[in-house]
Amino acid sequence: MAEPGARAAEAVADRGWRLRHLPVLLIASAVLGAAAAVVGGTTRGADGALGAALGVAVTALSYTLTTVLLAWADARDPQLVLPFGLGAYVAKMTVLGAVMVGVASTGWSGLVPFCLGIAAGVLVWTGVHIWWLTTVHARRSRR
Repeated sequence: MAEPGARAAEAVADRGWRLRHLPVLLIASAVLGAAAAVVGGTTRGADGALGAALGVAVTALSYTLTTVLLAWADARDPQLVLPFGLGAYVAKMTVLGAVMVGVASTGWSGLVPFCLGIAAGVLVWTGVHIWWLTTVHARRSRR
């Protein structure tokens, strides 16, 4: 097992590790967004297509911002990760709640596909992230 100082030196030497998984997750979200638009369009028309695709986009944007923020905080001081992570979570849920209330008050027919797009985005992002950690990252860690 490597000494803590050696691990810190490796992390400094490889600054890209904090964001290395992001392209894979964004590609998976883009594929899901296209599929969600097709399903939403088939079932609910143009509003359904737009709602489903926007739901996936909202999730991808939210997770991307969190990833970048936490990578920045971790690069500065690992003790910043928890407060920045909790702050980002509270801010995101507040904004998402306001968006959902605002959209629901309009009576837009794309609301249900929008909600389903968010849920699908969360499931796919989480699933692909778990896959990446257990396969790609695990292989790199063993080297």
